[in-house]
Amino acid sequence: MTESSTSSGAGPPPTARSPAARTGRLVGIDMARGLAVLGMFAAHTVPSGGWLYTLVSGRSAALFAVLAGVSIALLSGGTEPHTGRRRTLSAVRIAVRAVVLFVLGLVLTSMQVPAMVILTFYGVLFVLAIPLLPLRATWLAVLAAVLAVVTPLVSFLIRSDIPTPNRLGYTPDLADFTSLGGVAEAFRAIVLTGAYPVLTWIPFLLAGMALGRLGPRGHRGPLVAIGIGLALLGYGVSWLALYAFGGFERLVGLYRGKFPPRVVEELLASNLGTVPTEDPAYLLTAGAHSGTPFEIIGATGVALAVIGLCLFVERPRTVLFPLAAVGALALTCYAGHLLVLRAFGPGGLAHLIGEHSYTLWLLLVTGALLSAALWRRFLGRGPLEWALHRLSALIGRVIVRGNPTSAENSTSE
Repeated sequence: MTESSTSSGAGPPPTARSPAARTGRLVGIDMARGLAVLGMFAAHTVPSGGWLYTLVSGRSAALFAVLAGVSIALLSGGTEPHTGRRRTLSAVRIAVRAVVLFVLGLVLTSMQVPAMVILTFYGVLFVLAIPLLPLRATWLAVLAAVLAVVTPLVSFLIRSDIPTPNRLGYTPDLADFTSLGGVAEAFRAIVLTGAYPVLTWIPFLLAGMALGRLGPRGHRGPLVAIGIGLALLGYGVSWLALYAFGGFERLVGLYRGKFPPRVVEELLASNLGTVPTEDPAYLLTAGAHSGTPFEIIGATGVALAVIGLCLFVERPRTVLFPLAAVGALALTCYAGHLLVLRAFGPGGLAHLIGEHSYTLWLLLVTGALLSAALWRRFLGRGPLEWALHRLSALIGRVIVRGNPTSAENSTSE
């Protein structure tokens, strides 16, 4: 949720007083991140099965993860990966962010917010990215493509040999770290069985890192084309495998006598991080949060296409500034909306306006756009973003003594 860059490629220069001018941010990346945040608002509030829920479920979180990879790449040098002390400084700053996000995710989950919190998993992904900082775009893209196919199969095989967890879609909380058994359960959830298992989410991060190393703004057209192609490949081949080649009939047979085909289709459309392991046919689905090759490929394609389109329409100061502001304050907005949902749960605002209506989502979107735009315009970094930046920069300077000033100034969050 932090992002660093120096502008490159075509496009008008930022105005002198705009946030983009002060920080060198890629406004299109902020816009894409803003869409991811607002999409996650929808995934947590709108009626399940509705058009908006179907559109954003799984894809907003995947876009979030791809953009995390872009941020990591930009923070560590962009198209020219940092070397020597600068790489060490980048690694330290990323590690600090990872720890903060990990703990913040545990805290939010412990507060029983009504959502599957991604931040704890996000922090682990940041740590896993550190050894990959020296890699350039080609190797990162190849690794992402290979793992998009391999890791879901590995996950399926491992989970086939272990007991099914009692809590599906589980996200760890602070209580898990008070006992050895809790730590073991948290580790299994984070790596393999939880809401966002890093084993099957690492391809999203690698795809984003490859994009950041490539230079997003200079490849907007190919980015949209490749994204659309991957989306068609992932979702299209999944549809063919299920409905043209008998995969869905096989899965319906597993539920014969329990659920009609319509209910089976609904079950396949939305998952809790993994698919069941009773039959390999489950791997043919591309449903949200299924963690299958088809979902990873399709959701990555959607994410790349959205990022490319946002880079096409980006401008430093436009009517889309509030959306970019939400993206620039993504961590604050994400955590803030979870606290709002926690405060106004079933017994509060949600009960008054209809827990399963679009009204709550519209209120959250309006509040986020207005507050983020005003904060960004007059105060700059969001409160959580400022704290994260200052802490990581401070620890980085302490650990990496004598690091050139340019290493600090070459990026901005």
